Amino acid sequence: MPVPPGGAGADLLCLRGVGKVFSNGVTALSDVDMAIREGDFVSLLGPSGCGKSTALRLIAGLSTPTSGTIDRPGSTGETVGFVFQEPTLLPWASVFDNVWLPLRLKGVSRAEAAPAVMEMLARVHLDKFAAAVPRELSGGMKMRVSIARALVTKPRVLLMDEPFAALDEITRFKLNNDLLDLWQDQRFTTVFVTHSVFESVFLSNRVIVMAARPGRVFEELAVDAPYPRNEAFRTSPVYTALCRQASDMLAGAINSTTGAGHGSH
Repeated sequence: MPVPPGGAGADLLCLRGVGKVFSNGVTALSDVDMAIREGDFVSLLGPSGCGKSTALRLIAGLSTPTSGTIDRPGSTGETVGFVFQEPTLLPWASVFDNVWLPLRLKGVSRAEAAPAVMEMLARVHLDKFAAAVPRELSGGMKMRVSIARALVTKPRVLLMDEPFAALDEITRFKLNNDLLDLWQDQRFTTVFVTHSVFESVFLSNRVIVMAARPGRVFEELAVDAPYPRNEAFRTSPVYTALCRQASDMLAGAINSTTGAGHGSH
């Protein structure tokens, strides 16, 4: 079971004074302090241009900060899974072979990988589609394949960059539910980028609200609701109140042009 909401797991990742300036002179992030704890489900919520995706890429090691440091005190040698906004599947490869890919890159044969691949496909309800190719799948099914591929290596950290933004609301709700089931079962730490207040509150034990120009941490909301969460939680007064709080923080971040928010420096 992951660290419960409000629980103080050991810090797994710490961003200290992190800044990122692109070669064209745009400051994507400025003086970002952020700690991700073991077992957290943290959402980065904010307007376009606030540096959410940039922060995720820095955490993944896909990019390096211009200033500041990223400490990984609890995560030496950890595997990181990454789910992008687009499913990024190999169009010519079967669902099975797409999920096998990260294991294949580690030198695991198809036969050796088969139990792990089929287990993950079952967990995302696609075991009957192992032989299908991406063009035969719906958008939601493609994203399930992408999630299975990210989790087949049993990563310690899962990074997700607005994975459900392009999906209809019903599909999005189902994927939110399935993602939480996987998170509770497999105990990976998750950092999830989203524009959606409702999604961030439903999924997370912490919502970090970011502001733009320059990209920075504006405020943080602790979501002290127990897991597992379900449709009853989605229609509860507690959820409504937390969404209102997150929405107010987001409005403050959007209206902010200076580092005046809580948690800003």
